[in-house]
Amino acid sequence: MGIYLNPSNTAFQKAVNSNIYVDKTMLIAYTNKNLNTEHQEICVSRPRRFGKSMAANMLVAYYSRGCDSKELFRNLKIASHPDFEKHLNKYNVIHLNMQQFLSRTNTIHDMLSMLERKVIRELKRTFSEIEFFEEDLVSIMETLYSETGTQFIFIIDEWDCIFRIKESDWNAQKEYLDFLRDLLKDQLYVALAYMTGILPIKKYGEHSALNMFDEYSMTNQMALAEFTGFTEEEVRGLCEQYEMSFEETKHWYDGYTLKGLSIYNPRSVVMAMTSHDFDSYWTKTETYESLKKYIQMDQFGLNKLAVRLISSEHISVNPDKFQNDMTTFNSADDVLTLLVHLGYLTYDFCTKTVWIPNSEVQREFVNSIEDGGWEPVMAAIRQSEKLLKTTLQMQEEKVAELVEEAHRNNASIIQYNDENSLSCVISLAYYSAKKNYAVYREMPGGEGYADLVFVPRIGCFDPAMIVELKWNKSAETAITQIKNKKYAECLQDYSGEILLVGISYDKDAKENSKRHICKIEKIMK
Repeated sequence: MGIYLNPSNTAFQKAVNSNIYVDKTMLIAYTNKNLNTEHQEICVSRPRRFGKSMAANMLVAYYSRGCDSKELFRNLKIASHPDFEKHLNKYNVIHLNMQQFLSRTNTIHDMLSMLERKVIRELKRTFSEIEFFEEDLVSIMETLYSETGTQFIFIIDEWDCIFRIKESDWNAQKEYLDFLRDLLKDQLYVALAYMTGILPIKKYGEHSALNMFDEYSMTNQMALAEFTGFTEEEVRGLCEQYEMSFEETKHWYDGYTLKGLSIYNPRSVVMAMTSHDFDSYWTKTETYESLKKYIQMDQFGLNKLAVRLISSEHISVNPDKFQNDMTTFNSADDVLTLLVHLGYLTYDFCTKTVWIPNSEVQREFVNSIEDGGWEPVMAAIRQSEKLLKTTLQMQEEKVAELVEEAHRNNASIIQYNDENSLSCVISLAYYSAKKNYAVYREMPGGEGYADLVFVPRIGCFDPAMIVELKWNKSAETAITQIKNKKYAECLQDYSGEILLVGISYDKDAKENSKRHICKIEKIMK
């Protein structure tokens, strides 16, 4: 048993012993299936605190010859798999946490030298019967394979820390990629290589040298989607066990859409269950400066896009041109794709759109724009409580005034030209409603799509609301459309009062006339 070669199962034992442990051991069935195949190189990228290291420690505990983990896995899902014992503790495992090596050295060259030195020392101690004439890691492992047929499983955690910490040191990045390529690519001593990080593998011209890896990222987790975070079924079980509201948990921490699965932030769910409070736990682990840095970039129209995101819009994105680093940005798509990998946005592979996943991250976006040229947006958000109150009181003229003010103040950021732009401003103006309502845009119901639907959360006794927007048409027309197209049918599980809100905008209104008109009616369902 060593530190890097054939480690113990202690790290995974700690995870299993924790107050909350969600069984993700069926990931092992997937890696077993790929041992010694053309898909044996696996790179999994997820945001911080999404269980990357736990999964790496689990694989170490399962494969490492340095421990006996049969009892540890006995009551876990993988134990019932027919191949469970076939691979259990049968492999020489090399486990490397790149962050640890990087933090102890000043340069990438020194880091790689330390890594080689420490791993070679353990290899020579374990295989003392072999006479080695080489001094570099790759040659020593080639010798081991040629003389003994020994294969290795490589578990590499925080593989991408170089690209996050030395983000502009191109020479260092090239040296590092060359090292990994020489160590892992087309080497017969490799039975499996499993790497984890936040960023996918760097695209680097001829040094896209790790192209043998199958990549599972936040833009497409493919078969590993269920292992990326907590699934809805897993969260329901935790909410029942800890007597916490599932609806509130979903509002706060759900929203990551991966291959049709609804994935929850695992760190935040665990903290909410154990503390019995809903709060921003994941975002507190890192300053919002990391988000602020990108959404306040003065290029690519990012200011306008950030406002649209805060107002709950889904924005089309092409993630394929992203260079998988934190400095190379050629378009807004590149910045938004980075925010997907960091966990601040979620990406739907089918619709090719991004949006803010949940209330926890929504708060972080608002925090990041609270100062520095975003005063009109923040004014609309701060006024949103007043707008909601006047809407519930059916004060039509006051609602129109507040909407007009939000429009006028943000006209420089949100260019008015259609109902989509109007929808963005209205969503921003009703921002505070998200505390007590689930808010949906373009919600299907009856014979069409309602522009905005506000569904009261459990514990909120205010009426539901359906808001229809009209561009150069009357507010009365909006109310009529809600009724004629039976939009109230979208509220399938709701009974009680519903406010029908029609808001119109007349771009040709005279200078002293009101451009916005509001009409509100109340019905029962």
